[in-house]
Amino acid sequence: MAIATTALPYGMRDVRLTPVADDGSLGTPVDLPAAQTLSFSEAEEFEELRGDDAIIAIRGKGPKVEWTLEAGGISLGAYKVIAGGTLTLTGTTPNQIRKVSKLVTDVRPYFKAEGQSISDSGGDFHSILYKARAATNIEGGHADGTFWITKCGGTAIGRISDGALYDFVQNETAVAIP
Repeated sequence: MAIATTALPYGMRDVRLTPVADDGSLGTPVDLPAAQTLSFSEAEEFEELRGDDAIIAIRGKGPKVEWTLEAGGISLGAYKVIAGGTLTLTGTTPNQIRKVSKLVTDVRPYFKAEGQSISDSGGDFHSILYKARAATNIEGGHADGTFWITKCGGTAIGRISDGALYDFVQNETAVAIP
């Protein structure tokens, strides 16, 4: 059976976040557990050249992606990929302590975000943002009778090496995020 011409993505199977180093190389992917959403919108700022009481030309400043992520619970490994800082593990079982510490001098790093959905038309569907950075609030909270939901949003720009901004990948046979 040939791959369907229309993908019908449904649900959220997985989200992986991969640190991106200054030279563009990728670190070790980290799973975002209980992923709920990876949403985005392509955006671009435009400038108009006006003269003689008319618009003469319109020029874009380059596309970018505005994105949001939501996940149930909190993975300190994923949180470090999003927010930066230092992740430490101390102690021995049963007294281990995992901690993310952040200094005022720590900047939010770039990372690759890849989400996977099943496709009702067969196989699966991946959305890949190659160079994302959290540019809005990174949120979570303790509340009576509710789970912690981690939320954040930001902007994705193109990779310097080849200009890749994002890909949508439809697989005839489901492929796990590497």
